Amino acid sequence: MPLVKNTEVVSDRYIRILDDAPIPASGAVLVPAERFLADAAEFAARNAETGVIWPNNQDIDKLAPHLDKLALVALVFPKYQDGRAYSQARILRERHGYRGELRATGAVLRDQFVFMLRAGFDSFEVKKDADARAFGSVSKRYSVFYQPTGDGRLTAFRKRLQVSAAPGRELHSASR
Repeated sequence: MPLVKNTEVVSDRYIRILDDAPIPASGAVLVPAERFLADAAEFAARNAETGVIWPNNQDIDKLAPHLDKLALVALVFPKYQDGRAYSQARILRERHGYRGELRATGAVLRDQFVFMLRAGFDSFEVKKDADARAFGSVSKRYSVFYQPTGDGRLTAFRKRLQVSAAPGRELHSASR
């Protein structure tokens, strides 16, 4: 399955660990949520990167105490009509200040790339090579947005305020 990060197809350096598999002493690992929560102390003691696969039916706030120890959070889209992972992503970025890698996994479709980027995702597991190749052009399709989100881009309103407050521009009163 292709992994897209920074508009490029990259190899996944994380090894997926099953629920009952031993935890390797080194190397980046990606573990299911239940396994991570059950062995959180063991994962925290590792000297290698740890990631968690977090399902969209779990409360994302349960993950908050562990975020400083996680290099990757993979949020699951079980089907394209289910958008709970968008909310989880925004909560992680905006409420909890998570700055690690945020990966979209599951039913990740080309039509949703822009929305996922806006919610704070920065890597994407896609099913089709064609979707991976199209990511760069799709992600650059829009340059201005009205809604504020977790990606840090200024909204159209904020951009207008910056332009109107720029040095050398006079602000005119409506009463003139």
